[in-house]
Amino acid sequence: MDPLSALRDFTIRGDLDKIIRINDEFRFGNEYTFPCSTKTAYRSKQGNLYTLETLVYCIQNTKIKFTNYLQDALALGIPPVTYIDWKPVKEYLSGKLSSTDSIVFPLPQESQNPNLNYRPDDPMLLDSRIDDSAAADKVNNGNEGVENHVSLIYANERPLKDRESLLECKNRDFYGVLVASTRREEERHKFESQQRKDGLVAKSRLMGADERGIGYGGDELGYDSAAKPKMHLKGGKIGEGVPIILVPSAFQTLITIYNVKEFLEDGIFIPTDVKAKQMKGPKPECVTVQKKFSTDRNRVMTAYEVRDKPSALKGDDWDRVVAVFVLGKEWQFKDWPFKDHVEIFNKIIGFFMRFEDDSVESAKIVKQWNVKIISISKNKRHQDRAAALEVWDRLEEFVRSQSHT
Repeated sequence: MDPLSALRDFTIRGDLDKIIRINDEFRFGNEYTFPCSTKTAYRSKQGNLYTLETLVYCIQNTKIKFTNYLQDALALGIPPVTYIDWKPVKEYLSGKLSSTDSIVFPLPQESQNPNLNYRPDDPMLLDSRIDDSAAADKVNNGNEGVENHVSLIYANERPLKDRESLLECKNRDFYGVLVASTRREEERHKFESQQRKDGLVAKSRLMGADERGIGYGGDELGYDSAAKPKMHLKGGKIGEGVPIILVPSAFQTLITIYNVKEFLEDGIFIPTDVKAKQMKGPKPECVTVQKKFSTDRNRVMTAYEVRDKPSALKGDDWDRVVAVFVLGKEWQFKDWPFKDHVEIFNKIIGFFMRFEDDSVESAKIVKQWNVKIISISKNKRHQDRAAALEVWDRLEEFVRSQSHT
């Protein structure tokens, strides 16, 4: 009889007290003797086979709490049964469960013995004297044959690693990964710091001589630091410097000065309240953003200033405003230097951000204006990039159309 079947038999009979350990062996009365380290046919949820020593100590300590059992087993140097297997192991050995998928017969080291067989409804090894023809008849007998085929497949499996061995990461050094990650983070902070310093400097090339109307001359990539860009739009001039995008200062809108950078540069929407908590220091008066992703490989990098205080803009500043994210409220445009919405959205492209499942009433007023409605999902963040790209594409198309007017 195999060790697992013997232990189950003694447990059901109430003869656990007859299992005695002598040195490195367990003696089951006068009937059986097995090495303590013998692997049994009970496979843990992690994939390894429990040893006889582990299962004996487990079934002999069924009346104590798992935490106490675990501490005692570790103190004695006995590999413990995992928490997820704690109850199923006890129920199987005590006979409450007649079978379990965790039983693997024949054992890997016994897989070469053709006379071993296993029925899931009776997890005892058949007599080793069973002949090959009888075993073949059972294998071919309906569902029982299918189950035996599955058992044979399990028997031939060889777990290469379990969760514990993976977590140990032998012969792996993650110090280099940490150094590289830290260096990239420092470089990103330096870049953003320099970008904020240069954000108010007119290094952006928004309109140029290329056929797409993007860029200010010079090479096709990067900035032309010597030139001061100018844009001439319908109805008047655009001032020198970086073009401006206006966003609402109210928290009830989706895009604000807090989260506009992540949305437009990285294509990721972060709720304003979350981003505001992450920021240290006062709210920024101006944020510089660039279009970092595009379907156009030959695009020119363009910088924009994002502001949320129209009242702080001077006459020349208004000449640089190219876009606005609207709140959907009339009072947002109070004291703007335009006579009505028609003039505003002829000279400035408007965007209204909304969740795709919001009610139609939320955009009722906006639909009366010449603005572009951009919808994003409340939960599917992978769709944010497409929405941000739509904003960029419509903005660049608007600027090109205005420049050729």
